[in-house]
Amino acid sequence: MLDLKYVITNLEVVKNGMEKRKAKIDFIALLNNDDKRKAWLLEIEELRHKRNVVSDDIAKMKKSGKDAGSLIEQMKEVSETIKGLDKELAIVQEAIHDFLISLPNIPHEDVPVGRDDTENRLEETHGEPKKFDFKVKSHWEIGEDLGILDFTRAAKLAGARFPLYLGNGARLERALINFMLDTHISQHGYTETLPPFIVNRATMTGTGQLPKFEEDLFKIQGWDYYLIPTSEVPMTNIYANEIIDESMLPCKFTAYTPCFRSEAGSYGRDTKGLIRQHQFNKVELVKLTTPETSFDELESLVTNAKKILELLELPYQVVTLCTGDLGFSATKTYDIEVWLPGQDKYREISSCSNCLDFQARRAGIRFRRKNTKKPEFVHTLNGSGLAVGRTFAAILENYQQADGSVMIPDVLVSYMGGQKVIRHEA
Repeated sequence: MLDLKYVITNLEVVKNGMEKRKAKIDFIALLNNDDKRKAWLLEIEELRHKRNVVSDDIAKMKKSGKDAGSLIEQMKEVSETIKGLDKELAIVQEAIHDFLISLPNIPHEDVPVGRDDTENRLEETHGEPKKFDFKVKSHWEIGEDLGILDFTRAAKLAGARFPLYLGNGARLERALINFMLDTHISQHGYTETLPPFIVNRATMTGTGQLPKFEEDLFKIQGWDYYLIPTSEVPMTNIYANEIIDESMLPCKFTAYTPCFRSEAGSYGRDTKGLIRQHQFNKVELVKLTTPETSFDELESLVTNAKKILELLELPYQVVTLCTGDLGFSATKTYDIEVWLPGQDKYREISSCSNCLDFQARRAGIRFRRKNTKKPEFVHTLNGSGLAVGRTFAAILENYQQADGSVMIPDVLVSYMGGQKVIRHEA
């Protein structure tokens, strides 16, 4: 959430940021409500001051035996006026809060201006896509032929866009989760967490999923609880409404969780395979940092996510998202895209974002520097390290063999109990 004072005093900067995002925002109502807020605050302050002064006069009159009845009646009227103004002020403040909480973050000046993902900026490529001397298959064909994926029975159990892993498929998924967690903990210095998979409204609001994107979430009927769309949500909120010491920063958390998304508005896209599911596994990375270090921490976050693909020897590219493709809470985002030969294209496997203090202000996450009294908002960052199902798909497609088998990347062999190849399971 953006700070009201910042928005008002830097209105043209904010308007320009929203225009770059292609977000149509009417600021007139905000300005009008802010004028009302200031006027009523001033009037309430003046009335309270008057009441305090007259209350002293009333006390003196009573002490001297004088009749203060008329002044007491006047102050009753003043008190009623203050109560009415307080109610009006609360309505206006709520309207201002509702406006600000639905306003996206301002894109960083380095973010390219563009309409959609076709205008994202390529930053780097790593690895050469493998040349195959046979017709390549998509990961869902490979998985079903090997008997390690079954989408038909998954649909029977739950519906469309749910996977069922079997045998070596389930084992490979678990191997990837353990490998990713081990790498981020032992090599990159993250603290492993196992957060709740169900969170409350305040937690969803803190990271920006609510109120604007409620239709994308799975809500639990009869409860004001939601299934998490990513473990970014609970991990970012670990210190919600707390003031932590600067010595704790940066906080670096990682977690494996299942993730749940309704994928509202994506009907007809990626209906086959593991790319866009209602339930999927992900290893997430979250950082809480000081303001001056957050962009350096963003670069290291991207490096941490890329390392997983490099160890798996999977080709990838990195792009900077343009303003029209930027997420609601982010000021800058790098997407890491893995090569999928079965689709003959790069597909997103991680989004690494710096949100500045946007989420921290919503969630009340602050820190205090040594020898200072006034706390500051932390900066929050998040990124996939990685989306497990998409990594699974990339391995099947990049490591497929002419006989239909799939070689296991060297770094995963120990996690697979020494197994080096996946063949058909009867």
